[in-house]
Amino acid sequence: MDDTQTSYAVKLPAFEGPLDLLLHLIKKNEINIYDIPISLITGQYLEYLTLMKSLSLTLAGEFLVMAATLIHIKSRTLLPPSETDEVEEDEEDPRADLVMRLLEYQRFKEAAQGFEAREQEWREVFYREPTAGSGGPTDEINLVDLSLFDLLEALRGVMERAPTIQGLEIVVDELSVQDRMSLVLDRLEGQESVTFTSLFDGDSTRLSMIVTFLALLELIRLKRVRIIQAELFGAIRVWKNTNSQPS
Repeated sequence: MDDTQTSYAVKLPAFEGPLDLLLHLIKKNEINIYDIPISLITGQYLEYLTLMKSLSLTLAGEFLVMAATLIHIKSRTLLPPSETDEVEEDEEDPRADLVMRLLEYQRFKEAAQGFEAREQEWREVFYREPTAGSGGPTDEINLVDLSLFDLLEALRGVMERAPTIQGLEIVVDELSVQDRMSLVLDRLEGQESVTFTSLFDGDSTRLSMIVTFLALLELIRLKRVRIIQAELFGAIRVWKNTNSQPS
């Protein structure tokens, strides 16, 4: 039964790295980047890694290196002050290097987004009214960009709300990822969009939820569907991308 899950691996996009995950957690928890509660962030970061491994997502080595770095920083912050050391106000905060890396990466991302915004402005010079049935929402300018970690957060919410079954779980549904991709596209037929959570309505086990999620990731990669969120931490909707062709 596990073959349905483990035989299908989804590779993370190159731009979805450990620093992206940390920035996501900082934004989600509304944390001051200069004063990161390292114990909280380390715990949540490791939870995400566990979830990604359970989804057979291929983790780059950088994720594990960052996990070791966070654990090391956490251990240093938990150490009692040395009795041989007088109070040293100049002692470096063990989080300092990490904060510098995050700030530098954040500036890099903001600069890249600035270039994208300028490119969008130039596109609008040659803006063409969308035609009927072109697919996707027409008011995307103010929509929030989603990352893989936003989707993982939504999946975790779905799985936490699902009833837990004690003892041996008998799974009758053996649909493959390819089968689930077809089911997701069928769900979108005749509708502008569906909610992310509704895709899991027929899933009664964690395994079936994972297969559905992997199917959605593959459809996103193939540009068969688009993921839209109208506001930060708002409901996620899935739109069929009618401009794409099956590959």
